[in-house]
Amino acid sequence: MTTTERAHRAVPGSALALIAQSRVVLAEATMAWDPGERFRLAHLAALRAAAAVVADRGRPAGARRRLMSVWVLLDTIAPELSDWSRYFAAGAPLRAAVEAGARHAVGRRAADDQVRSAEEFVLTIERTLGMLATPLAS
Repeated sequence: MTTTERAHRAVPGSALALIAQSRVVLAEATMAWDPGERFRLAHLAALRAAAAVVADRGRPAGARRRLMSVWVLLDTIAPELSDWSRYFAAGAPLRAAVEAGARHAVGRRAADDQVRSAEEFVLTIERTLGMLATPLAS
């Protein structure tokens, strides 16, 4: 499906809701002072954006009953996003460590990198879903 075709079809409401949630969490991440919290929120924003693609495209038939990471699902249903799925999958253990109370597991630079990557990823997903017809200028 081309970008033009995607722009002219309806995006499921569940995918739109997940993108909206992703944007809210991303805004919280940009305002968070604590590096661990910035990292955690940015990663969660990316997670919701990835879930929007799954909501849009659906789970593969063989994966319907198995529990699997959204990053594995994304890699399967949107191979063009595999670099992103690998990047955020690699950050999942750090997010889990922060959530478990290891607030110093992430430094300021890693948190800032995660926020920037999540911002770019959410824009990429919005384009993938046909929500943005043309790339935004930097």
